[in-house]
Amino acid sequence: MASGSDYILVTDGDCIPRADFLETHIRLRAKGRFVSGGYCKLPMAISKAISPEDISLQRPFDPEWLRARGMRNTPVKLHAKGFFAKLLNALTPTTRSWNGHNSSGWKSDLLAVNGFDERMRYGGLDREIGERLINKGIVPIQARHLAICVHLDHSRGYVKNGDLAFNHAIRKATRDEKRVWTEYGIVKNPQP
Repeated sequence: MASGSDYILVTDGDCIPRADFLETHIRLRAKGRFVSGGYCKLPMAISKAISPEDISLQRPFDPEWLRARGMRNTPVKLHAKGFFAKLLNALTPTTRSWNGHNSSGWKSDLLAVNGFDERMRYGGLDREIGERLINKGIVPIQARHLAICVHLDHSRGYVKNGDLAFNHAIRKATRDEKRVWTEYGIVKNPQP
């Protein structure tokens, strides 16, 4: 609600965006659509070793730099661009979804589904809002190989037993009932 922009990009605080991240999201935006970007999860040792200079110089996106630090298999998406990235997006079996680490959409669409379901805890909060957007007719754009960030590994002491099952039940109801609104979002009352 506090955003003054009509377009909102969401990412996690443990992600580093590639230099063309914002430009890519802005270029791909379209009415009635949201952008579903991708990420590459880095191993813990590399995550801990990355310096501000490494980020500034975009080293975490360089396969040779990553291999020199022990990462054997570096995803092609880190350096795929142009036609090749578009081809990879067309061929990927990954479902287009709202991803908390890398998605963007129109503020009006996010408000139309009442934002995130605030009952949800770790695991699936982002996917659930995307499911409501899709139920509302907002079509996701696959940008898994175009809009890229790297995800730093870290401990997850905040994950509690039962959270995933609780969230799964909410997501299942959203899908089964084709929900487009949550009563537990920005507005705390039934759908108008």
